[in-house]
Amino acid sequence: MLSSTSPRRNRRFVAASAGIASLALVLGACGSGDEPADEETAAEEGGSTDEEITLTVATFNNFGYTDELLAQYTEEHPNVTVEHVTAAQAEDARTNLSTKLAAGGEGLADIEAVEVDWLAEFMQYPELFAEMPAIDGRWVDWKVEQATTQDGKLIGYGTDIGPEAICYRSDLLEAAGLPSEREEVAEWIGGDGATWESYFDAGKEYVEATGNAWFDGAVATYQGMINQVEAAYEDPSTGEPKDLASNTEVQDLYNQVVTASVDDELSAGLEQWGDDWSAGFQNDAFATMLCPAWMTGPIEQNAGGVEGWDVADVFPGGGGNWGGSFLTVPASGENVEAAQELADWLTSPEIQTQAFVEAGTFPSQVDAQESEEVQSFTNDFMSGAPVGSIFSSRAQAIDGAVYKGPNYFAIHQEVQNGLNRVDLNGEDPEASWETTLSSVNELGL
Repeated sequence: MLSSTSPRRNRRFVAASAGIASLALVLGACGSGDEPADEETAAEEGGSTDEEITLTVATFNNFGYTDELLAQYTEEHPNVTVEHVTAAQAEDARTNLSTKLAAGGEGLADIEAVEVDWLAEFMQYPELFAEMPAIDGRWVDWKVEQATTQDGKLIGYGTDIGPEAICYRSDLLEAAGLPSEREEVAEWIGGDGATWESYFDAGKEYVEATGNAWFDGAVATYQGMINQVEAAYEDPSTGEPKDLASNTEVQDLYNQVVTASVDDELSAGLEQWGDDWSAGFQNDAFATMLCPAWMTGPIEQNAGGVEGWDVADVFPGGGGNWGGSFLTVPASGENVEAAQELADWLTSPEIQTQAFVEAGTFPSQVDAQESEEVQSFTNDFMSGAPVGSIFSSRAQAIDGAVYKGPNYFAIHQEVQNGLNRVDLNGEDPEASWETTLSSVNELGL
């Protein structure tokens, strides 16, 4: 592993949060007496009727489901009131879902959002979710495949996908005497042939000119890199974890991002979603960041009042997809059929187009992607960037879904922890990698 001898910028210590138990161990506590009702029974108990009901929808971050949008559903279905529960972070939602499923489903929302990185964990227990009726042609094919079990059960309706571009501060680049117009920035980073090396080389120019950081943090940058690996941590043919100690593909990416972050001092040493990261938007802490479509919302939220943010139609390594979620219906719910109908409505092209306009969550629905409203949409905060056409272009560069099996989240979390120890706390990269190997072994996967 690579180590760093270059001086480090001052960084505030950020303690790594403890990992939660694996889903398999949690759900293993479910006895036969805690099994939810089968789908047919659940549907009969919670079918679509004229009875007044309240449906809860649990999401995280910002899905673009405003109160006004949800009120539209009540206008069309006067007997249904929709309540929206939002977790601050995806991991909070994951913990809540796994814990309550283990308790038999009590306390779960009628609709539970699941993020793609931990979807495969829950797909090991398809009986805990109602089967969603097929809707042919609504989504891009690979989005449907992600939520379909090997025996053909669809357990979730797709919301957004996360085609990636580069978001950047045009004012900071201009002040440094570097390209700042979005077309120029795209070419400077490498254009259609952009690589991670060319992205980091551009960063070296910026750091040399300013002494300031190029990107926000190592983990965020690694996320974009690992999302381009066909099967990062597990063997698709068996679903079994690969031996991380001999996984040169992952080790090479770890080394590359550590070199860029530490040796070349391109990283601001910030952990996404942390307080320091949020403050960094106001403090000009970094000039660029990897930017899936949904990230434009958090950027605007954290950088309010800061001018100069823009989006370049470019991404190292070609196309990449970061994130994207699904709406699932727990089989234990009292209103399963009504919840399925709401999930259908929420993931329709028309509603997902509204969500994109509201929060930048790029739709996974084919008709929505091709609509004039999406194609022509611009983002005033992002310097008027034509984000609809930019992220459509980035979506077309995605070859398909990479393999993320049931152990992906747990292994990935440990690699992220290793990078944070280096980037946030200044730990020796080689020592941190050895700790990561030990931590993964201790998972007992």
